[in-house]
Amino acid sequence: MLSLVEIIIGGLLGLAGGAAGMWYWQRRRGLCASVFAAVPKPWQVVSPAGRTILANAALDTFFGGDERPIPEMLLEQVADEPEARRQIETIAEQAKRGLLGQAEVRVPAANGHGNGGYDWRFVAAYPLPDHPGYVYWVVDDITPRRQMEQIMREEQERFVDLLENAPVGFYSADAEGRFLFANHTLCEWLGVAHNDLELGRVRLHDVVEGLPAGARPYDPFGVPGASQGEVLLKDAKGETFRASIRQDLVTDENGEVHRTRSVVRDLSREMAMAAALEESEYRFEQLFARAPAGIALIGPDGTIQECNDALSRLVGREPQALRSVSLFDLVAKGDVEALKTALAPEAPQPARRQVPPLEVHLASEEGPVCTLFVNRTEGADGKLAGFVVHFIDSTEQKNLERQFAQSQKMQAVGQLAGGIAHDFNNLLTAMIGFSDLLLLRHRPGDQSFADIMQIKQNANRAANLVRQLLAFSRQQTLQPRLLNLTDILAELSHLLRRLIGENIELKMSHGRDLGMIKADQGQLEQVIINLAVNARDAMPEGGVLTIRTGNEKVEKRRKSKDESMPPGNYTVIEVVDSGIGIPPENLDRIFDPFFSTKEVGAGTGLGLSTVYGIVKQTGGYVFVDSVVGGGTTFAIFLPQVAEQVVAATLQDAEAQERRDLTGAGTLLLVEDEDAVRAFSARALRNKGYNVLEANSGETALKILEGEGDPIDLLVTDVVMPRLDGPSLVKEVRQTRPDLKVIFISGYAEDSFRKRLDEETGIHFLPKPFSLKQLAGKVKEVLGE
Repeated sequence: MLSLVEIIIGGLLGLAGGAAGMWYWQRRRGLCASVFAAVPKPWQVVSPAGRTILANAALDTFFGGDERPIPEMLLEQVADEPEARRQIETIAEQAKRGLLGQAEVRVPAANGHGNGGYDWRFVAAYPLPDHPGYVYWVVDDITPRRQMEQIMREEQERFVDLLENAPVGFYSADAEGRFLFANHTLCEWLGVAHNDLELGRVRLHDVVEGLPAGARPYDPFGVPGASQGEVLLKDAKGETFRASIRQDLVTDENGEVHRTRSVVRDLSREMAMAAALEESEYRFEQLFARAPAGIALIGPDGTIQECNDALSRLVGREPQALRSVSLFDLVAKGDVEALKTALAPEAPQPARRQVPPLEVHLASEEGPVCTLFVNRTEGADGKLAGFVVHFIDSTEQKNLERQFAQSQKMQAVGQLAGGIAHDFNNLLTAMIGFSDLLLLRHRPGDQSFADIMQIKQNANRAANLVRQLLAFSRQQTLQPRLLNLTDILAELSHLLRRLIGENIELKMSHGRDLGMIKADQGQLEQVIINLAVNARDAMPEGGVLTIRTGNEKVEKRRKSKDESMPPGNYTVIEVVDSGIGIPPENLDRIFDPFFSTKEVGAGTGLGLSTVYGIVKQTGGYVFVDSVVGGGTTFAIFLPQVAEQVVAATLQDAEAQERRDLTGAGTLLLVEDEDAVRAFSARALRNKGYNVLEANSGETALKILEGEGDPIDLLVTDVVMPRLDGPSLVKEVRQTRPDLKVIFISGYAEDSFRKRLDEETGIHFLPKPFSLKQLAGKVKEVLGE
């Protein structure tokens, strides 16, 4: 793509010609480049064929490097917004006809913020007159302006509401006594409509009782030169009430009366209005004093004249102590200059009423973060009278923004971890599978038996590491089974004692009649080990590590910060240390990935985040209680399995252990990883099955279309190039709706089930798997 500078260079050289043209261009080349780079609004030139010819750097930043034409990118953003699409398409059509077009378009906000979840874009298309079909497109983010316009409209509506519904009447009459304006309050008192007054159907003297003859039409008093007085006003029903009128005359340069400015008080309602006014003032005071946002009235010199309780809580001082204090003394030093600019008395006219929001730290760089909204106030002479400053505590919002950014980062890391784990699971499936095949030929006592067992044991260890990686990204498929915590802790106790060292005493306290839980044993052991290691690091000088188990029946929903645990029966594991404790400011972050208070290189910050991921995926809850200098307690609540379910499961497990894994039938095995496919095919053939092999989804479809033996079971990988497992099953089910399917994958089971319209006859076997697990799953599915 040619840049605009390059095209201009060519044009100038062609015009100037020769060495003189080159000299002329070289002197101005830098200036032209600077001019185009300095244009702040994103722009581009689009050819008649719809290709981007020119664009500036601002456009590249605005659309993240996307070089497509502006209308194409905007139409993609507003795909679900019919009105916005119509506007953009209209501008594009006008541009093709050589007509200028522009609009302000509402687009969905990419980050969920903006004005009601939407951002606003200014879009304009300028056809180039000397280049038919070429269009100069401009786009700009006008969200802040639209938000400010909304604020101004609301302020105007409030002002109109105040004027119309004030507890006094306002009117303006011309020299002939015709009403030019009357507010809603006065119209209600008189019992007439706005139209009757302002269209001249009712004039001033029609509503004033007892005026002497000869009184001027605009005079309600009947006394020449009077500007205020009491009169009798009569309403549409003919009833009168006493009122006080204060009136100013607006005259022209010749002294002729142009109009009046008049204020009316209903004296018959004076006492009621006084009481209502007192109540209104009280309410305003309460709203000001108890507003959730900090409010301060600031003098022109920057000193606080009045402030409310919310501001005093923010800065930690009483309201009385803040009076006459400079606002600049309340913010961090690094934010003082920006605040001085916002409160500058010599602010230009357009900025006087629209000072942009300002983000500052209070008291210190580590103090609360506040967003300041500065509104200038002016006297009747138009000179600066002071400022009204609203303080919005945005500390929590900033924390949420940081957590959201961290969440996005960890989602990307989790996707990367899941992809790596998938590849490793393929390798480990082949290693474990071929080890099983070798063990069929090399029995205990054989010279090679020990070596093969070493290979298989190390492959199983690697499989555990991959499961931990998937647990971190929450993409693993757990293999839950009924577990007794007492047995698991008994087996772990020796390992835990070696992990925590000799200077830490390990105490085990087992609850009686613990309820059975359903969880993945390896992952649960990893949780306990991670918590034990974390406790060890919290007791560098030694101490006591206590692990307790017990049953707990939760009667009511239990909430603790972000956790909300429903009622039910739970088995509880408590890991208690006597260490240094966790400071309150770190408690909310201990489960964040990569968050660690240890020295660089002393920890990854993944231990507790892995604990959290495993417990949540198991259906449990984690609660933390810590006292600085007094130790920390991690309480893990795991839901108990009903007794009847436990009994039925144990019976099924005994029957499964004794069953014969041989079988008969024709299987179609689809796996793009050669080693996994080779092992699986051999293993199944050894068990008596006829196995057809396919290295891709396309090959599998060709086999199924053939006239060979009827296929009893389809065993397919989930992730394959081009035609993956779920897509293959959808194709097959169109002609063979009853064909049974086993998916094999290193990813979580949910990752493919969401893509299937139905689940009849669909089974899952997670990688890595052994020969026995593969044969057992096939036997189970074919036996249904």
